[in-house]
Amino acid sequence: MNLQQIGGVAHEPRGTPCGVVVLTHGAGGSRESTLLHQVCDEWARRGWLAVRYNLPYRRRRPTGPPSGSGTADRAGIVEAIETCRGLADGPLIAGGHSYGGRQTSMVVACRRAQVQLLMLFSYPLHPPGKPERARTEHLSEITVPTVFTHGASDPFGTLGEMRAAAALIPAPTRVVEIVGARHDLRCKDVDVPALAVHAAMQLLEHK
Repeated sequence: MNLQQIGGVAHEPRGTPCGVVVLTHGAGGSRESTLLHQVCDEWARRGWLAVRYNLPYRRRRPTGPPSGSGTADRAGIVEAIETCRGLADGPLIAGGHSYGGRQTSMVVACRRAQVQLLMLFSYPLHPPGKPERARTEHLSEITVPTVFTHGASDPFGTLGEMRAAAALIPAPTRVVEIVGARHDLRCKDVDVPALAVHAAMQLLEHK
């Protein structure tokens, strides 16, 4: 398995990488999302090898949402993590935006892949307007440091709900709150990638 087979694109740092970051996209997106580009650029600037990749359903078709239970996508996440693990020494960070982040967190929770930190952007806590349908049942099984980057106006969960969900994880967590941002985390006045990466590096340093 290589990067082409997982639909991956590498952002390479100058010099020997400090570690590897493996990130994937949300339900309607792809590896070409602006957020993934910017976050991977930020990691590479700080000396890490960062890979953005497509989930299996996106490799099969260029548009449209995922289908089924997510089993195939989780298998693809395991493959992507194990493929990227061999690209450089050092810690391995995995995660993604929305659906991709949630599926990655489920992989890590059930120990199907070993990572040193989770990086979750706009974690979809529940469908918009349906807080009773919480997607938090596996969070208590996550045992690695986790960074949540979340918009204050995200319809998939309020900041209060996000902080409560993060508290379910029995490991160090950070919630990076982006005032004025919605689910796509676009914000003209805030460098979202820099804040998220800084929080991740702080957690790694104090692990």
